[in-house]
Amino acid sequence: MATAPRPRTSTREPEEIARRLTAWLARRLPGAKAVNVTVPESNGMSSETLLFDIEHPEPPLRACALRLAADPSAYTVFPVYDMPRQYRTMRLAERTGLPVPRVLWLEEDAGPLGAPFFVMERVAGRVPPDVMPYTYEGNWLHAATDAERAELEDASLRLLARLHDGVPAADAEFLALPGTGSPLRRHVEAQRAYYAWVVDGLPRSPLIESAFERLETLWPGDVTDAVLNWGDARIGNIIYDGFRPTAVLDWEMAALAPREVDLGWTVYLHRFFQDLTESFGQRGLPDFLRRDRIEAKYAELTGHAPRDMDFYTLYAALRHAVVMLRVAYRQVHFGETAVPADPDTLILHHGSLRAMVQGDYWDGVR
Repeated sequence: MATAPRPRTSTREPEEIARRLTAWLARRLPGAKAVNVTVPESNGMSSETLLFDIEHPEPPLRACALRLAADPSAYTVFPVYDMPRQYRTMRLAERTGLPVPRVLWLEEDAGPLGAPFFVMERVAGRVPPDVMPYTYEGNWLHAATDAERAELEDASLRLLARLHDGVPAADAEFLALPGTGSPLRRHVEAQRAYYAWVVDGLPRSPLIESAFERLETLWPGDVTDAVLNWGDARIGNIIYDGFRPTAVLDWEMAALAPREVDLGWTVYLHRFFQDLTESFGQRGLPDFLRRDRIEAKYAELTGHAPRDMDFYTLYAALRHAVVMLRVAYRQVHFGETAVPADPDTLILHHGSLRAMVQGDYWDGVR
């Protein structure tokens, strides 16, 4: 990860997108002009982000960010990009008092930019990086003091607790996944369908399939309750001013699901970066975002003691593996790599996922 070239994320030309954005903006806000249009280097591999300023008499200048549904010709990470769903979720999350960027416009017509998109106000601050991961030496979070990281951890968990407690499930019913059974069963079946889409016509992953089998043996007993889940609940999707959150980003995986789905993702995505860092001979941040402390703090904040977390952290590692397999097959599609004899090696965290399937990953790392 430290030396490999960043996978291709789009086939769109930024200059053409900028021209079309200016034409669209002029119809929405007469006299306005899109200026300083840039594509951030950290642009994700799902929805694309465009940064720009609005030049207009009222206001004279407004900093904006645009989330654009993925380019279908770029071998998309997910099969569907529902921008109205994301827009509606962000509006709902705002009601909890979460620092969600204010959404300005939703464009459902693919004509102006080639895909649906929405525009939101841009929030200043800094984000814990994925590349190189925030667990690596040399970035601002690694260089922070223990007290500063504890402040960031506490504030970030409070965001998650406020989201889960702040929206009645009935108001988020539009996020319910299709199918039958409990919200958790629907969530897992949606992941099975996603995996089937990823490997359609391509080598299957024995490791991922064994993880699905292991989930069934660990299945929680009481999983009827569901809350609004952020979906991609991790500090790399939060903008911070100092060590306090100022914006919660990336709602494309939001769903109605048990609280522990978000908690498991928070716990495991940090472990993913920590394990990667240790594999390169660095110490990382072993005392940051510890599973035991996250569970205890969440129970203190909400009155809900997290349950069956071995199941939910395995589920998070499994979900992440399916995404990584899709990203790897995208690299194959663009000629950036070849399919190895063992497709499981395309999953960067195949070692930790295998340990979770075997049941011994958490020994000594809680």
